Amino acid sequence: MGEGNKKVILAVNGTLMRGLELEKNMLDAGASLLCEAKTEKAYRLYSIDDKNPAMIRVPVDSNDANEIDVELWEVPYEGLVSILMKEPEGLSVGKVKLNDGRVVLGVIGESELIKDKKEITKYGGWRNYIKTL
Repeated sequence: MGEGNKKVILAVNGTLMRGLELEKNMLDAGASLLCEAKTEKAYRLYSIDDKNPAMIRVPVDSNDANEIDVELWEVPYEGLVSILMKEPEGLSVGKVKLNDGRVVLGVIGESELIKDKKEITKYGGWRNYIKTL
């Protein structure tokens, strides 16, 4: 397998999900949807002005942590850069632990981004939250 054929699994938790505003960025990068999944119960989710979410990791034993709905996409290495460069400022890629124990790359928020933003962890995911708007 050549370098150009390498792929990575990316967990997305917001507007990059299928049917939402930025799914085109995934498709343009050559990504393909693998499945829906959930994170382990170690994340909090915030609404960034109801435009996109930011998922932040917290201690597993934190009372306010939850499992968050994500989609797992298979992304060509070279496509990952194009996806990230189109993401809003304050969102980046880090390691995300799923509730089945796997660790994958995922879109996470920087702590500065969530200051004074609405916490939406109780909804368990961006889709559930935007249904309430």
